[in-house]
Amino acid sequence: MDTARGVATREDLEGVARAALGAGHRLAGVSRLRGGSKKGVYRLAFDDGSTAIAYIWDDAENYWPAAAKVDDAADHADPFSHASGLDLFQAANARLDALGVRTPRILLADRSRSHYPADIAVVEDVPGENLEALLRRDPKGAETTLALLAEALDVMRRHTAPGFGKVALIDSGGTSRGRSCEQVVLDRALADLAEAAARDTRVARVRDHLEQMARELASFVRPRSEFGLIHGELGPDHVLVDRLGRPVLIDIEGFMFFDVEWEHVFLRIRFGEHYRWLGGSGLDERRLAFYMLAMRLSLVAGPLRLLDGDFPDREAMAGIAEYNLQQALAFCFEE
Repeated sequence: MDTARGVATREDLEGVARAALGAGHRLAGVSRLRGGSKKGVYRLAFDDGSTAIAYIWDDAENYWPAAAKVDDAADHADPFSHASGLDLFQAANARLDALGVRTPRILLADRSRSHYPADIAVVEDVPGENLEALLRRDPKGAETTLALLAEALDVMRRHTAPGFGKVALIDSGGTSRGRSCEQVVLDRALADLAEAAARDTRVARVRDHLEQMARELASFVRPRSEFGLIHGELGPDHVLVDRLGRPVLIDIEGFMFFDVEWEHVFLRIRFGEHYRWLGGSGLDERRLAFYMLAMRLSLVAGPLRLLDGDFPDREAMAGIAEYNLQQALAFCFEE
C-alpha cells in the first residue's frame, strides 16, 4: 500500500477479491475511483472481464480532518455525526434490500482484518454512468430513471419509525440525542454558522441576522411523532443507472429516519430543474423553509472543513462552499 495516502494495490486486495468471488476469478487490476471523501472506493478488474467494487473504511482513506473523525461507533446517537463505517453500510443495505430499493449487492463484508488491515466490503459493480452524467448527456432519456427514483423515494418516505436517527442505531433499539429533528437541525445550523463566520468576514457581518432568522424559522415548526427513511445526501452523483435504466443508490452510510423535508431541500439544491420529477405532496412548507437555510449553512461549513485537510478536488469543493455561501447570504435580503 502507498502509505502516504492509503492507495491500495492489486497485491493488497488479492485476498479480498478471492474471498469475495472465489479462486476462479483472478484479480488483474485495481483502480481507485475519484470522489470519495470518507472511504476508499476501488474498482477490481478480473481476468475474465468481470469487475466489482471494493469499499475500504480506513483512516488512511479518509480526507476529513482529524477533528471530524470522531469514534463513529460511539457517536451514532448524533444523527449528523460522521457517517462512515461498515456497520452503517450493512444496516442501510439490509433495510433498502427489504424495501426493494436498488443498491449494489454485497458480495463480501469483512471486519476480521484477515484479508485486509481495515473494514472492507466488496459489492457488485453497476456498469454505466451515474444519473448526474446521464442528465448532462441526455436529460430526456433520464426521465424514466427520474420517475423510478421518485417511486423509490415514496417507498422510503412511507417506511416510517417512531424515532429518528441512523438506521443502525434504530435497528439496535437505540435512541438519538435531541428532542426533535428540528432542534437537532437548529443546533447544527448554529454551529455551522459560527464556523462559517470564523472563516469568512462576509458571514461574520451578518451572523446575528442569520442566527435570528434560523431561530425564527425553527420556532414555526411543530414536532412530529413519525419519521421517514432518507438518504441524507441524495444528489444525482449518488445514483447509478443500471442497464435497464433503474436507479441504484450508493454512498448509503448516512441513511436514517428523519424529517423527509431534510432530504427534499437537498434534492432541490442538487437536482435543480429536474426536481419536478421528485417533489412529493404533503411536505411541510415551514420545515422546508427552515431546513433550506440550515442546509445552505451546512454546505458552507462542511466543504470548508474538508478543505482543512488534503482533499484532492479542492477547486470543486471551494466552489460548493462559495455557491452556498452566496445562497445563505441571500436569506438576509429576503422580505
